[in-house]
Amino acid sequence: MVDVNVIGGKLSREEIDYYIDCAEVKYPEKHLRAIDLELDGDFVNAKYYFSDAPFQRIRRITGYLVGTLDRFNNAKRAEEKDRVKHSQPQ
Repeated sequence: MVDVNVIGGKLSREEIDYYIDCAEVKYPEKHLRAIDLELDGDFVNAKYYFSDAPFQRIRRITGYLVGTLDRFNNAKRAEEKDRVKHSQPQ
């Protein structure tokens, strides 16, 4: 469900759906949370609000950028286990 705020006039449901569809096509990797549609004469200014993207930690392990070790084979898991881990200076 997308929250829609129309400012300065009225739009039909069909017009509102058009702007929502445009946002989903233009930003397919984002999740649309809300949209402000400001009417300015013959123009419509659209401001989109997206949900926060989930953050996944990525580390460099044995030359690879990974988030988890679940796709590593046994040799790569052993290599990660045996590596020297440095502590941060305080």
